[in-house]
Amino acid sequence: MKRVFSASHSIEAHLVKGLLEANGIAAMVAGDFLQGGVGELPAFGCCEVRVAPEHERAARAIIHEYETGEAPDGEFEA
Repeated sequence: MKRVFSASHSIEAHLVKGLLEANGIAAMVAGDFLQGGVGELPAFGCCEVRVAPEHERAARAIIHEYETGEAPDGEFEA
């Protein structure tokens, strides 16, 4: 699995995961349960979204559009 997004918190990670899945890309969130260790671990920045290597390019294009509000350059396939 390839990391395609580092989220500020669990909610953002799951939002991006849902966005990718709505576009036909299977995704998983890693590290979201680490936020339960606040006080022992950093409270933010430990969640990431991962996809299969063959979907990395398409996922990054979708995430770019999410982050910037811009359509990606060129076509991509999920």
